[in-house]
Amino acid sequence: MVTMKMLISIFVALLLPSLIFSAPVFNVVDYGAVGDGLTDATNAFIKTWEATCTSSFTSPTMYVPAENTFLLHPIKLEGPCVSSGVIVEINGNITAPREPSRWRCYDNRCDKWIHFKHANGLTVRGNGTINGRGHKWWNVNDRLRPTALEISHSENISLTGLSFMDSPRMHIHFEKSKSARVTNITIDSPGESPNTDGIHVSGSRDVFIDYCRIGTGDDCISIVDGCSHLNISNIICGPGHGISIGSLGKHGSNDNVENIFVSDVLFVNSTNGARIKTWQGGKGHASNIVFERIWTQDSYNPIIIDQFYCDGEHCTEHDSAVQVSNVTFRHVHGTSQGEFAVKLGCSASIPCTGIVLEDIDIRSGYEDQAKAYTSNVQGIVMGLNIPQTHL
Repeated sequence: MVTMKMLISIFVALLLPSLIFSAPVFNVVDYGAVGDGLTDATNAFIKTWEATCTSSFTSPTMYVPAENTFLLHPIKLEGPCVSSGVIVEINGNITAPREPSRWRCYDNRCDKWIHFKHANGLTVRGNGTINGRGHKWWNVNDRLRPTALEISHSENISLTGLSFMDSPRMHIHFEKSKSARVTNITIDSPGESPNTDGIHVSGSRDVFIDYCRIGTGDDCISIVDGCSHLNISNIICGPGHGISIGSLGKHGSNDNVENIFVSDVLFVNSTNGARIKTWQGGKGHASNIVFERIWTQDSYNPIIIDQFYCDGEHCTEHDSAVQVSNVTFRHVHGTSQGEFAVKLGCSASIPCTGIVLEDIDIRSGYEDQAKAYTSNVQGIVMGLNIPQTHL
């Protein structure tokens, strides 16, 4: 027979763990943030982060509430945190100061706006918008403009659901991090906004990027030195400069990128599509790279390897170059509005090797026939070969 004492014991046994282990929520409003879009909320965000980061509970949450807009100056949110699973939930909007002259930058530097560092196990999620108000920055020297969100020296990272717009420079930057997942992110900046890369990855490995819609004035996704084992899929890119490996080898540097897999991408009116770009005079390698199931809608350069990437000052061929090898372009279909749908320009001193073109069908979106250009390329062509390409 079940007694009242037994029922109470069962109830306590079920309820007590949830009371003990429920994750606390630290609301930025409770720490002084005013969500009117005018009042500086930077210090309140710092205090909220400190409370969240030092919490010993499992999955403590820093909460940015909906129906509010919070003004932030450059801010560094640094770990390591006590919990291995800190959450930052952004359902409200975050906005930067309107005028570049009004930004208050820590360490007298404005190269980053929101910076997470040493934040292992970080999840940044929500349906809010991060607005960099970059219009007046875009005429400022590139080296002085800030990246909207940087996550550095961290691992086991998740970034999901947010919208980014009008960053002064790059929108999202992963630096020297590993095991990151970026999903369901929207990035929107004008096609003429300079150097506003959507997602920039440097010195990082095991990064997964999927189900994102990116329109910018530079690369939708850029992958540079020190990156390996990146998986990118289900992306819509445009406007923008495509999904780019590089640039690599600038100023004679030794840059290396390997094991990159890109699939199921739609390029819409983009300057480039699947691209690898390296500087003459550099060293290192870009190898084991696959672009497959790519659709292009009136992009200018749907498939491009450019070993002569330069700024117009030093474009001559050198004795050294970044080695491009074992690159596959597979199942690439659609239309191009440029003269060359396939452009593979490699160095005579360090030719591109192991290049595979398989099932390529890219036609001109206009009356002219799309063309292919190749130079110093070693590889094979299989299946459909439109435009006609010889390796």
